[in-house]
Amino acid sequence: MNRFRYLGLILIVIIFGVLFVPKIADRIANKTQVESNRSVPAKPLAYIKLNGEAKKVPSFLMLNQDSLMISNEDFVGKVFLVEFFFTRCPTICPIMNKNMKILDDQFGERADFGIASFTLDPTHAKPHVLKKYAEDYNVKSQNWHFLTDKKSNVYELANSGFSIFAGINPAVAGGFEHQGYFALIDKRGYIRSRVDQFENPIVYYSGLDREDQEQQGVDMLLEDVALLLKE
Repeated sequence: MNRFRYLGLILIVIIFGVLFVPKIADRIANKTQVESNRSVPAKPLAYIKLNGEAKKVPSFLMLNQDSLMISNEDFVGKVFLVEFFFTRCPTICPIMNKNMKILDDQFGERADFGIASFTLDPTHAKPHVLKKYAEDYNVKSQNWHFLTDKKSNVYELANSGFSIFAGINPAVAGGFEHQGYFALIDKRGYIRSRVDQFENPIVYYSGLDREDQEQQGVDMLLEDVALLLKE
């Protein structure tokens, strides 16, 4: 009699395993998949702080490609990007402005978006040269300003104002060397950026195509400009 009872229990266990265990496993797997696919809310972009104070874009007043005087005040109320380049650059500048054009194509029709591109070769890059350069890149936005001024003012703005290295070096291609960074500025004039895995601001975004970077700077900016435009 006990033998039949044990056989009955074994039969019940087998039936339970066949009918219900696969369903439980499926539910666990599906729940895991849902959890992993659940979107994570984007973090607010960090402020870049210096001595405990959020850093704002330095003041500037320069001539653009249309021979108009443009200052940092013209960008108030706009999310904008800053770069340093030169029109005869044979190396990184074409890559930078190819990527900047992607951002201009995405946001350039908005009145609350802009770009400030400062030439490191103001002796050559007069407004008509900058105008031709803008036309070559098929710039549509009225708020993408290619800016020129006295050399000392431009280099002061880059090296001291933004801490983005720029220098004159006849030994390198084009005669100038500089870092290929884009700075992101919010509508109130504060420099902003996303944070890294250690919660530290990355400060500036690479304007180059980097093989060692999982997500390119231009792709980060497509996301982060959109975030700031909503603030």
